[in-house]
Amino acid sequence: MAIDISMGNRRGLVRTSVAKSIGGAPMINSSATKTPANAAHAMPTTVVAMPNADARIKVRTSPYRGDVDFTPLADMTGSRPLDPVSIADLLRNAFVYPPHSIYRDVKVASFGFDHETDLHASPTYRLAYRATPTPRRPAEQSADGDALVETYHRLLCEAVQRSTACMRAPWLLQSGGKDSTSLAIAIAEARPDTTCLTYLGGREEDEVASARAVAQQLGLRHEALTCNPGRAYDRYLAMVPRMPLLSADFALLSYADLTTEIIGRGGDGVIDGLGSDVYFGTPVDMRRQVLTRLARGMRLPSGLFESSLVGRSFRACFVLSTLGMDAFERYFPGSRFSDQEVDQLLGQPVAARSRQRMDVFRDELSSTVTAEGRRRVSAAIAEAAAAFPKGQYTTTALGLHQAYPYCDPQLSEWVYNDVPDTQLIDRDGHSKPLVRKHIMRNFGALPYVKAKGSFRFDLCGLAEDRFNQVHGFAVEAADLLPGAPRWLEAHRSRLGNKFFASKFYLLAITLPWLLSRVDASCATAGVRA
Repeated sequence: MAIDISMGNRRGLVRTSVAKSIGGAPMINSSATKTPANAAHAMPTTVVAMPNADARIKVRTSPYRGDVDFTPLADMTGSRPLDPVSIADLLRNAFVYPPHSIYRDVKVASFGFDHETDLHASPTYRLAYRATPTPRRPAEQSADGDALVETYHRLLCEAVQRSTACMRAPWLLQSGGKDSTSLAIAIAEARPDTTCLTYLGGREEDEVASARAVAQQLGLRHEALTCNPGRAYDRYLAMVPRMPLLSADFALLSYADLTTEIIGRGGDGVIDGLGSDVYFGTPVDMRRQVLTRLARGMRLPSGLFESSLVGRSFRACFVLSTLGMDAFERYFPGSRFSDQEVDQLLGQPVAARSRQRMDVFRDELSSTVTAEGRRRVSAAIAEAAAAFPKGQYTTTALGLHQAYPYCDPQLSEWVYNDVPDTQLIDRDGHSKPLVRKHIMRNFGALPYVKAKGSFRFDLCGLAEDRFNQVHGFAVEAADLLPGAPRWLEAHRSRLGNKFFASKFYLLAITLPWLLSRVDASCATAGVRA
């Protein structure tokens, strides 16, 4: 049995309450010019109309191959059927499992999938940067440490130059971590006209002082933006009609806030430090190992989380919810809806079909025998389905160029194939010692933040500020998510706990996007043979 949500043949339909917030019919931005060929990793946002709206669509979305292209989606919103299993994906994991998309007949060729194959009928996943078997890398004793750092610096500078060639006024999203610090070092040499922008997001972290000190020492201009949940949500709603697809990454609203700020200050391009984890490797710390062992796929009674003892504690809710998760899906960040909750929200048994979408990754998972290898696969999936899309979708909506220097093929292939194992992950399990040496060459002491919070956005603040608005969206979208109003009403008093606020966030992201694509009163939810 297959559940169908039909959008009909209407185009540009936006429900009244959403239209008041986002003002405008769905479209993909077409104001930006095409990216030059020598800037393979800056996303073009030029869009042309597709005459055949009935054809099945494949979209290139892998920045590692420089082929990000949303052109096939132009002028087709409002005419494609939404995929209820993809909606379940979003609520369960905060992203749609690739190669699927929010539309039933649109597939995405993200990293690991071959665009030349039939992604609709027989998708095959293969991670290029596997943990096992590994390439024959040089032995540590045969490598010149200083030469490695110099080669890394040169390749990173060249990656910055290539990926930002189309940008007149680039802005770097600079956290206090080692990736953005190393990238800032290269940018200071390759694009010293770049402005650094740091986000003071969730309540657990403050990277501004560290990032500002790095920028100032490197001679780069630095700005900061403090999270205002209501402002960020308004900025997200304003771009919803022009976002090509949907992801619910927990930093999506931060990105919407930042990119809107950048374009308002005259920037035309965004530089992001994502992309190096999959080829450097992803160590698994003890906390994550314990959580993975706790994930048992158990069916837990919903009343367990509603008790006063558990319901007020984020840690208790987080640990208990882990018992109900698949071990592989526990690698994905954040607190999400359980399978039972997803079925209740959709009013149909859909969560099991979302779980089945993991099957395409089973062969790749079986090829690795280490926890780090499994973590690398999960990181690659989440990166391709959530982390990159939050930037790709928002910058496309605003007509900004997007650069991911760490995805540069020359840099990534060199690191994966030619850097000794101990410079990828050291013997004590610390990640990216080569990057740390690159930073130490420029700073006497490592300046970056070592402990980072899990949430990059004020989730509880959003729930407090925009409950009524999101509840209104839920009422409007009752034909799509019939259980959403009831869930919001039942959990309103618990939204001060970020476990529940995280789930509110997923609804706050998903509902207005769906409403912008379909007149909910005309949508039909049924069962097809």
